[in-house]
Parts: sequence; structure tokens; C-alpha cells
Amino acid sequence: MRIGIDMGGTKIEGIVLDEAGKELARLRVPTPRDDYTATVKAVAGLVDELEGISGPAASVGVGIPGAVSPRTGLIKNANSAWLIGRPLDKDLEAALARPVRLANDANCFAVSEAADGAAQGAGVVFGAILGTGVGGGVAIAGRAVQGANAIAGEWGHNPLPWPADDERPGPPCYCGKRGCVETFLSGPGFALDFRENGGEDLAPAGIAALADGGEAAAAAALERYIDRLARALATVINLLDPDVVVLGGGMSNISSLYEAVPQRLANWVFSNTCRTPLRRNRHGDSSGVRGAAWLWPPEGES
Repeated sequence: MRIGIDMGGTKIEGIVLDEAGKELARLRVPTPRDDYTATVKAVAGLVDELEGISGPAASVGVGIPGAVSPRTGLIKNANSAWLIGRPLDKDLEAALARPVRLANDANCFAVSEAADGAAQGAGVVFGAILGTGVGGGVAIAGRAVQGANAIAGEWGHNPLPWPADDERPGPPCYCGKRGCVETFLSGPGFALDFRENGGEDLAPAGIAALADGGEAAAAAALERYIDRLARALATVINLLDPDVVVLGGGMSNISSLYEAVPQRLANWVFSNTCRTPLRRNRHGDSSGVRGAAWLWPPEGES
């Protein structure tokens, strides 16, 4: 058996999977925000509770909203800021008295969908998270790719490619730059674009519903979003050439993306054709916690 932990900003979720990927137990507890010591204790307590239900588990994988710095061994780039600068993997290993594997939550998403999700059986998978922010993860042969700087898949902080004049310099991004992919393709970015072009203050799902009903401003905003998503994914395909791209996050629920975006990719991909399928995730919000469990390969593999 294997345990996966997903450390979110408001909740910590845990799951137990058997070797076939069948869910045996699932629990969640509130995240002790701004308290690192309590967060480590909460994860350890959750693992104890899960093992009390399912019996001892062979491994623990943890998905985090950040990454372990290869230089310092400490957490970096975490929106749960109280984790930054801490040796989380070492502290969890001490608290749990066993080895622990950590990975960025977007990488966990890609691993989950590669293991038994929408990209099952694919060799190279790119998981694109289109939510409050824009993240991404890469799985090759079912394993997460971290990269030399622990930022593999972070396409959201590249500039929007092939920008039109009215897209320059682009909205400001929290990273300190302007025009990042995230500022255009996140849920808040989509909503902002709609408001700035004659729309109301609506959530992305509401804008998409208006677009489906033929409302002009919403339809135009969705058209711009589709075009920008195709351009941004084309650069990923040019670089990585994945077998499958899987979408996650709230924007992945817009059904029209799966037909419209692939039709545009060939306009931007450096090839005379583009056969890369774009798929909706199979496991939804469970992909992160399931992928954390799959960070440990089957017994006998390293």
C-alpha cells in the first residue's frame, strides 16, 4: 500500500491506495496556516489515522505547493509561505520515521493522470493546471520530472508567445514581470480580460455559460482565451513534444476547449501537423493526492 498527502493552503488531504490504485481510505484535516511545526504534526497525525484504517502503508508521498531547492534542500516557491526555507522532507521523515518523497503538486497531477488517469499508458505527459494560477508538471514513464532547478513544467511564468500589439506588455504578475502566461490563462486572468472588455464581474464558469448562450462580450473573451491557450501550449509542444496534454484546474471544466484548442495548435506548432491530444483530467481534484501516492514506484523499481 501507499499513502499520498496533498498539502493545500486550507486543507491537508490523505489517501491510501493499494498496488492496483484502488482507494482504501481518504481523510482530510484543516491546514494549520502560518504554523510550520503544527503543519508537520498535522501530516504525521493524518498518516497515523490513515494507517489506523487501512493498516501500515509501505510508502508516503507528499505533494506540496512549491518545490525543494536543489541548492539548499529547503522549500522554495511555495504559496503556503510558512513552508519556505524549511527542510520539510527531513522533518516529515523524522516525524514519520520513514523515507518520504516530495514533489510539486502540479507534478503530482501529471503523475496521477499518467498512472491511471486520462493519460494512462502515455510515455510523456504534460499536465497543465489552469486555476487560480497557471502551473504545469511533466511525467515521463510515469515518473515526475523535477529538473535541475526543480521547476520543470513551470510554463505559467514564461511570456505569452506571439503577442499581439494590444497584449503588450501584458498584465503585471506577482513574480515581478509582466505578460506571463499565468496573467492571461488563469481563472482570474480570464475574468479580468472579460471585465476590461465590456463584461460584468463574473466567475469564469459564469462567463463560459454566457459564451455558450451567445452573449457577445463573453464569446469574444472565450475566443481570446482559446487562441492564447493554443499559443501557450504550442511552445510546450515545440519543446517537449508530449504524447498527451491533460488539463486540470477550474478552467479545465470549459468543455469547448477540448475541440477548439487542438484546431488552433497546428497554426503555431513547428510541424506540418499536430497530433497531440488535449484531454480533460480523469481524477479531478483527487489527482494531486493520488499522484503523491504514486511518487513511489511499484515494489522492485527504484
